[in-house]
Amino acid sequence: MKQQILFDLDDTLIYCNKYFFFVVDQFVDSMTTWFRGYEPVSAGAVRDMQMERDIALIGNTGFKSEHFPQSFIDTYVYYSDLTGRKRSVVEEDFLWKLGMSVYDHETEPYPHMEETLDALAEAGHELHLYTGGELLIQRRKIERMNLERYFDAARIYIRQLKNNEALEQILANNAFDRTATWMVGNSIRTDVVPALTAGIHAIHMRTMEEWHYNVIQINVQPKGAFLTLDHLREVPQAISRFIQK
Repeated sequence: MKQQILFDLDDTLIYCNKYFFFVVDQFVDSMTTWFRGYEPVSAGAVRDMQMERDIALIGNTGFKSEHFPQSFIDTYVYYSDLTGRKRSVVEEDFLWKLGMSVYDHETEPYPHMEETLDALAEAGHELHLYTGGELLIQRRKIERMNLERYFDAARIYIRQLKNNEALEQILANNAFDRTATWMVGNSIRTDVVPALTAGIHAIHMRTMEEWHYNVIQINVQPKGAFLTLDHLREVPQAISRFIQK
């Protein structure tokens, strides 16, 4: 029974969050150094403010590369105004470059990525890639991992806004059989809830450390399968078990 399987990219097939968390740690270190002795600037407060600004920017216009460094600048400006510490063009330039540096990291696959995709393709399933972000950045990751081996150009969907409407459009435009379609991804917000809303099967891939933006309540009743797995290598067997019922 051939299935159509949509895979998320970041933190499903390749690592992403850990690089952002690493850069945020550097940002927090810089802020607490510059604002040492100023109240109420603490590592926890700086981290919370940056996350709040990052999520707000994404919520307004979707995934854009400049949102991440802009959240650094916004946080810096907020605490400069709050404490009266004089702003520095040099410091702001440093923070912008620090934020943008996250997009220069190496592309690293999750364990068993190729093994999983090979198994599903060999079983006769049709593989699709559905990722959120900027076209050039996401294309670069896809090329570095040579993922065109599994997803040809017509089956790769890159969207700046990854939400219910975006997935619904993809499903409708490509005549997916929703009873035989799966969404596999780590984000409850952008992968799981849109899949369940669209009436397709969903597999939530748990990660060790999740971005707060991705975590929301699930208030949708599944029409098909809704599974939670910890390892990519579990996906082929999980799908096989379901379709053999």
